[in-house]
Amino acid sequence: MGSYDGLLLLPGTVRHMDHERTVQRLLGEKLAKLLGCPFLGPHQPGTQISGHHYFLPEDTMVGDVAALGIDGPEDFFGGQVEHAFLATKAISHPSLDAPRHLPVGWSERFAQQVESVTLQGFSVFDLEDAAEAGQRLLRDGPIRLKPVDGTGGRGQQAVRSRTELDNALAALDEQRVMEQGLVLEEDLQQPATYSVGQIRVAGVTLSYHGTQQLTDDGQGNQVYGGSQLTLVRGDYLALMTLDLPRAVRLAVQQARIFELAALEVYPSIQASRRNYDVAQGLNAQGQSRSGVLEQSWRVGGASAAEIFALEAFMNDAQLQTIQASTHEYYRDVPPPAGAICLYHGLDSKDGPLTKYVKVGPL
Repeated sequence: MGSYDGLLLLPGTVRHMDHERTVQRLLGEKLAKLLGCPFLGPHQPGTQISGHHYFLPEDTMVGDVAALGIDGPEDFFGGQVEHAFLATKAISHPSLDAPRHLPVGWSERFAQQVESVTLQGFSVFDLEDAAEAGQRLLRDGPIRLKPVDGTGGRGQQAVRSRTELDNALAALDEQRVMEQGLVLEEDLQQPATYSVGQIRVAGVTLSYHGTQQLTDDGQGNQVYGGSQLTLVRGDYLALMTLDLPRAVRLAVQQARIFELAALEVYPSIQASRRNYDVAQGLNAQGQSRSGVLEQSWRVGGASAAEIFALEAFMNDAQLQTIQASTHEYYRDVPPPAGAICLYHGLDSKDGPLTKYVKVGPL
């Protein structure tokens, strides 16, 4: 770990909610303390950066980052990719055999390598391709339409018939689909979503598995409501030495295969924070299915648990395992005793919101 002149937040291009910015600032302050450098707040685009800094990007960084003085993933918390689609759900599935449009840099080889660890589906960048892909998938049962940049399950919709598919696609913006893509995927019944991830900060590597919970967003929608993580000091092999339930062990193995394939096919990817969502449930025929839904190489919903757990590991060199959890509720409830409050107030869109993190022994 090098010494840093300070930690800078890197605002993204996407508009984020006030509560997301508040939490990111809090996490930036915590990381700066752990790195032993001052917290300098947001970097103002266009201003000259002199010295050696650590960065906390709001989103996955796309393109060349040399101008920021970044030498590698040890200088930031998150990920950096060459092409924008690499940071989205789009890479999880193959295209059609003769797609009408694909983004620059697309590799069908990656989709082939992860076919055994992902759900049945297609990624498309054209609405006609979307209609063709949807019709093919509907032969086997209901499907799910997923905007590739959506978070927390927002914007997704289940489709059960050709008419529902046509109506759903008619409501989409053609240019947006061409620029960002769209995922069509088999819809699982009674799914459980597991999180598998790893962070590397200040020379410390932590790996984890966990589960996600859903919550009502106040509008009647079920959205991301937090993560419960079990973290270990070390890499994925250290994680696999734990006494893991069969379903968790499968999720970790699938996430590792997905990650190794991504780094082999797209070697320019740099990431100090890696998170994979793995869904397990039943398909329309009642068969068990398990697959990686998406990757996250940026600050995510579980990052508060990751960073506050990191603090515990850095404060105790003998610590090998710990549990940490994040919680989000769209109502005015105070965090419980012993919890660390991340946000408690009014969200500009969804009303009251409470976010907190808890860290403790296994």
